Amino acid sequence: MSERKSILIVGVGSIGERHVRCFAATGRANLSLCEVNPALRAKIADRYGIERAFSTIEEALDAGPDAVVICTPAHLHIPLAATAARVGAHLLIEKPLSTGFEGLDVLQEECARRRLTAVVGYVYRAHPTLSAMREALRSGRFGEPVQIVAECGQNLPFHRPAYRDTYYKDRATGGGAVQDALTHIINLGEWLVGPIDRLVADFDDLVIEGVNVEDTVHVITRHGRVMGCFSLNQHQAPNATTITVNCRRGTARFGLHENRWRWMTEPDGPWHEEAFGPLERDTLFTLQADAFLDAVNRLRPPLCTLADAAQTLRVNLAILASVAEGGWRSIHTAEAGDV
Repeated sequence: MSERKSILIVGVGSIGERHVRCFAATGRANLSLCEVNPALRAKIADRYGIERAFSTIEEALDAGPDAVVICTPAHLHIPLAATAARVGAHLLIEKPLSTGFEGLDVLQEECARRRLTAVVGYVYRAHPTLSAMREALRSGRFGEPVQIVAECGQNLPFHRPAYRDTYYKDRATGGGAVQDALTHIINLGEWLVGPIDRLVADFDDLVIEGVNVEDTVHVITRHGRVMGCFSLNQHQAPNATTITVNCRRGTARFGLHENRWRWMTEPDGPWHEEAFGPLERDTLFTLQADAFLDAVNRLRPPLCTLADAAQTLRVNLAILASVAEGGWRSIHTAEAGDV
């Protein structure tokens, strides 16, 4: 076991508190936190016995953390990450990477110059069931992928009743179904079958009250020769996500709510399946924390690099533009302004 790393959590709302809990669960981290809200700062520090709790990022970075976990609203991710990178801290940035590309080239250059590990928290890449399915797809055992279909939904007011008072209420801070939830599935789809190069989208605010952002999204995608369809809502009763990849010689299907993946290779044949034990949400974030610490120690590659997350950000912005302006959108790195 490598030596413990000093980890600073910046922002301890619901996701920041989860990172506090899950980094602690690895047994490999000495934790500090930074939070501008004094009542919240005191509550989380007391709840988890954290002695070093700071009110400003400058104070927190002066303490010299090995790594910083950015858990603020999305529009603040890049400037805070750049500030941390300039003092030599490795980075775990919550998803999405940002709401735009301003400052990303500087952040990438700083991380490359200082040889820093920079990871974006698309946590499904840490999921053992998905990793097993991806390995099977990449091995070629089902042949070339030709189609991906994702159907996803849960009830946001039930799972996060405070949504009206958080970043979710405004697209400018990373809110709405596209940047809050679908971005996870888009990133996962690109991880499974390759990057999206064009898309057309539709969305609306159909059910959820008290905010003026979309709660239902449909996106048709092209990943090179692979055709895709992504459907997500944040109001249905079942908490269910199913991702199907159809290949030339078989079908692979992941069920997040079932914690299994299945495959079929004969028409109307039997499903074969690989099921994993129950996986609590904290467990997934603990696996991500362990993977990040391994990446910092150069024991394995990062789960989701800045370049991976920049591609997903391009897709997020293309979805928003497709709905605002109508029609198909092409996605090219050169248009995004990142290096």
